[in-house]
Amino acid sequence: MTYRPSIKDITFCLDHVIGMSDSYNTSAFPDFDESLRDAVLDAAGQLAGDVLAPLNRVGDLNGTNLDGDRVVVAPGFLDAIKAYAEGGWYGLAADPAFGGQGLPKMLEQACFDMFHGANMAFTLLPTLSQGSIEAIHAHGSQAQKDLFLPKLISGVWCGTMNLTEPSAGSDLAALTTKAEPNGDGTYAITGQKIFITWGEHDGAANIIHLVLARLPDAPKGTRGISLFLCPKYLLDSEGNKGARNTVKCVGLEHKLGIHASPTCVMSFEGAQAELIGPPNGGLAAMFTMMNAARLAVGFEGVGLADAAWQKAQAYALDRRQGKSLITGQDYAPIYDHPDVRLMLALMKAKLEAARAICMATAAAIDAAKVDEDNARHKRREDFLVPIAKAWSTDRAVEVASLGVQVHGGMGFIEETGAAQYYRDARIAPIYEGTNGIQAADLVGRKLGSDGVAARELEADIRSFLEINALKADFKAEFELLHAAVTAFSVASDHLLTQKTNAPLDVATGATTYLQLSGDLIGGWLLLKGALVAQSQLATGDAAWLNDRIKLARLFCAHTLSHAPAHLAAIKSGYGALDGLTLSLD
Repeated sequence: MTYRPSIKDITFCLDHVIGMSDSYNTSAFPDFDESLRDAVLDAAGQLAGDVLAPLNRVGDLNGTNLDGDRVVVAPGFLDAIKAYAEGGWYGLAADPAFGGQGLPKMLEQACFDMFHGANMAFTLLPTLSQGSIEAIHAHGSQAQKDLFLPKLISGVWCGTMNLTEPSAGSDLAALTTKAEPNGDGTYAITGQKIFITWGEHDGAANIIHLVLARLPDAPKGTRGISLFLCPKYLLDSEGNKGARNTVKCVGLEHKLGIHASPTCVMSFEGAQAELIGPPNGGLAAMFTMMNAARLAVGFEGVGLADAAWQKAQAYALDRRQGKSLITGQDYAPIYDHPDVRLMLALMKAKLEAARAICMATAAAIDAAKVDEDNARHKRREDFLVPIAKAWSTDRAVEVASLGVQVHGGMGFIEETGAAQYYRDARIAPIYEGTNGIQAADLVGRKLGSDGVAARELEADIRSFLEINALKADFKAEFELLHAAVTAFSVASDHLLTQKTNAPLDVATGATTYLQLSGDLIGGWLLLKGALVAQSQLATGDAAWLNDRIKLARLFCAHTLSHAPAHLAAIKSGYGALDGLTLSLD
């Protein structure tokens, strides 16, 4: 089955769960309304379904190859890169002052939801450019913005992030790449970077590498990191392309999945670059890139989960085996077996919860531009980003694995395509800081010392319960949500206390706290949608709306109900690990 863009699901989430209409015709988005929203989503769906999706299997089978220092991409990809740029997709949410369209982050990420579902390997290219655009916009000089942003936003140039090194991994304090002053305001970058997504290709006239490196007198650790702009081709003051810079791809990683996305080993051999932001100020710029990338990776999880579910659902409706306990039919579709139907329903419920969490994160970014209480929205964005990234990508792996299971033995056979989603999804929990790092960030910086963001989230959920307390049809689900938000509150207070008293307990409980938070927010948002669906049953698509209700009930019963167990695990702390050796002898 070919991937079908989930425009109806996405639109329902935007309208009835997230409240996109709050952004219509505002000072931040003066020309944005429902008709423009629908036109953009329809066009994105066409690009995803007609251009990107047909290349997904082609890219997986052919991969990329290194010819000298030139990366040869999979068949059809160069044409798709051109079509993407010509469609204006790089600049959807970018600043109009530099050629962008200035549309909401919600809309941009709704499109990426479909692009990732259609072809994640391809969509990693614009994802990295998007992070570059945001970093330059936030930290570049006016001259850098004027020179680099129009070309990146138009897609004439592409951008990359060069952070990781062979000996450093996620430990940025261990970076050794050097930046020596050339005496003319530029710098010579020397070092090697690994795992650089789309670090080399022929799909753009130039590639702008954002590189973390150390100046000669830099302090040790993360305080001594600076950020540099290093183009593949050198530029004159007008931005005209000159000689090839001394940066090149010297190797391609052989990966479990995303075969059509070149993951490069990049060598910088005195490559000419310019500083972006202040000396030793690279960490702030890096977090701008990382914040954008982490939300984007969350949507990678959503898109992949959607694609995996679609394939599994189609297979289950077509594959016939055994007698149905539901209808009594012999040689029935396997969808009629309760175990298979439950797997498919949970796949769908979890991907819709992930979609809502990621959209809520994007909505907080937009709300900070619309609402005067932007500090509160910024706190909400910061709190949600690690949850959106980690919870959604963990669910993507889970959903893709269940997709293989629904296919049975045929799921383990590459020809069906179910295995590709599982292989592709597995990188997402590792990208942009592993999910363990996201959990540490959540209980560390994002929970903070006062827990304000967590308490604001708790208050919103309790307000939702209070407003809807009389709706008896959802009594059981509201009880589960109440138990979950109480568990979240107790867990938050416990971790805040233990930060001083028992930091090992906090570190041990971090991942479970993130899981609890995602389950809670996902259940809350699905119930918001279910209430709207119930109110529309008499006038809308009753079968489709009824599915929204049933999926919310299912998520509450099978996922949200685990909240008290998560709290118990968080409280158990480090004790069971203390002294554990797990010797191989």
